Amino acid sequence: MTTYRGRFAPTPSGPLHFGSLFAAVVSYLDVRVNNGQWLVRIDDLDPPREQPGAADTILKTLETHGLHWDETVTYQSQQSERYQSRLAVLQQKERLFWCDCSRKQLKGFPVYPGTCRHHLQPRENSAVRLRVDQGKDEFQDLFQGTQHAQLADDYGDVILQRRDGLYAYQLAVVSDDIDAGISHIIRGIDLMPSTFWQRELYRQLGQPAPVYGHFAVLHAQDSDQKLSKQNLAPAVDDQTPEHNLQQVFQLLNLPVDPDNSVAMLQQAQTLYRRECLFGKQQMQVDFFKLD
Repeated sequence: MTTYRGRFAPTPSGPLHFGSLFAAVVSYLDVRVNNGQWLVRIDDLDPPREQPGAADTILKTLETHGLHWDETVTYQSQQSERYQSRLAVLQQKERLFWCDCSRKQLKGFPVYPGTCRHHLQPRENSAVRLRVDQGKDEFQDLFQGTQHAQLADDYGDVILQRRDGLYAYQLAVVSDDIDAGISHIIRGIDLMPSTFWQRELYRQLGQPAPVYGHFAVLHAQDSDQKLSKQNLAPAVDDQTPEHNLQQVFQLLNLPVDPDNSVAMLQQAQTLYRRECLFGKQQMQVDFFKLD
């Protein structure tokens, strides 16, 4: 076993776009340069948002681009027992409460105001929240340097299970990463706020938090919107994998010679340095525009 275990965890709400391909390549290179293992997990927690066939399409795109994972692909939709078990641990530690506040009631509050904190037992038609106490959290991000927050004031009590019964992102991600032995999480800076909630969950579950690295999000030319499915970023063209990878390498300032995908990724491993992403929070993709 290596000490470095990383992962790429796309949501199957559509095919990969260039921003998600960039994320996959960065996480892949960081793993390979450090002689680690790269895992792929499909974060299919929210059926209403899932696009039929998207998970298979995503995996095909990764393979087409030479991004081969090391272990069996896992799916969050198959891990309900794991999530319920972690909720039981947190309930036993009296870290949970049941919240029946509506969105209308919470409108205008920058963080959850603690309205239902006294509801310590399960209630119908309620979300399950983690009680976040006062305290400062600080960690060293591989790309962004020192990060810190006052947990209660800046983030508040996070939902771990929605009132419709679906498990929430923060609980699922932490549970899966613990069980997979993930040591390093390399992802976009737009997920930085989630990191503080996730680190709090690691503490409450008595587990060491992984090392985090948050790289710049990509913006289309002349746009203040990040590349995302929500912003209608086009799907990656699987017919041109070498060209797509060259565009990623261009953003990373890696002078990779044209070749097949596998050979290009191997050469990229010899050139990749984390320094190419230090301090960058946004990068502009100047070779296409969002419609």
